Amino acid sequence: MDFNDELLRWYEKNKRDLPWRHTSDAYIIWLSEIILQQTRVEQGLPYFYRFIEKYPDVTSFAAANEDAILKLWQGLGYYSRGRNMLKTARIVHELYNGKFPQSYQQLIKLKGIGEYTAAAIASFSANEAKAVVDGNVSRVISRYFGIDEPINSTKGKKIFQETADELLNKQQPGLHNQAMMEFGAMLCKPKNPACGICPISLGCYAFINGATAALPVKLNKVNVRERFFNYFLIKDEHSILMNKRDETDIWANMYDLPLIETKTLIAADELLTLPIVEEFFGTNIIVLDVSQVKKHILTHQRLYVRLIILYSKPLKLKQNWFFTPVENLKKLAVPKIIFILIEKIINL
Repeated sequence: MDFNDELLRWYEKNKRDLPWRHTSDAYIIWLSEIILQQTRVEQGLPYFYRFIEKYPDVTSFAAANEDAILKLWQGLGYYSRGRNMLKTARIVHELYNGKFPQSYQQLIKLKGIGEYTAAAIASFSANEAKAVVDGNVSRVISRYFGIDEPINSTKGKKIFQETADELLNKQQPGLHNQAMMEFGAMLCKPKNPACGICPISLGCYAFINGATAALPVKLNKVNVRERFFNYFLIKDEHSILMNKRDETDIWANMYDLPLIETKTLIAADELLTLPIVEEFFGTNIIVLDVSQVKKHILTHQRLYVRLIILYSKPLKLKQNWFFTPVENLKKLAVPKIIFILIEKIINL
């Protein structure tokens, strides 16, 4: 049994019909790869179509402003990806006359493009012989060859890249890379892999030794930080008080509401006795409602978010606070969790 032959045979028969597989345009492939980082295909596909419709080429993307990109990105998370895409598009527009580069060596120098993404774009757009190694590929390699070195260790990354390089079909590198990624995504899944219909199971170490649940090995993740966000919603008949975030924390340069972060989740009435509340809103405040706490999970953070709906007048605006018409909320790049909470209170 030949690994590569069986892999390509399986892929041709079972691959999903995805739009970026019908083009060699490096811009389209780049767009799909960045959107699909940390995102399932089913979730990312609508975003891909929206971006392509609004920005059909890298020149139109480069001409966009950051707020427009972040608004279109709303709900995908990892917003730095969207910001890096804009930086990359502008660099490509300036240095490559709007033609997205296809070579690995040019791609790896661009913002937000690492080894995996550079290899993917180069092999898919120009058939450059660069092996891609993502989570799906690592899983297939770990199980098939019985490699128990952690996939996220320095040594492990080197081993998996070297193994992928050796496996690479040099005549059809783009097709091979697509097949490896699809195989891991659809058949050799993290949980409950379909070993019963796997065309390479007879040569698979994990299948033969009953080790599919144990492989691949991954080092423990860093501790998750818990944060408690108390947002204050203040509006008049037609406007709402917003805040422009800075660049020093999550959701950089996006828009949310006036915020007081606490070390623990405290009762709303206790929260309102804190000196910072008086500093923000004065003493003439009326609490109209308090939302339920909603948990929002990020990679290394767990957020507990709620809204306190206030009436406060007169109000002295702090730096980065501003009133905007309620209908403008649909145009602002607001983190999805905040937008959902506001939407429940206000008819948008």
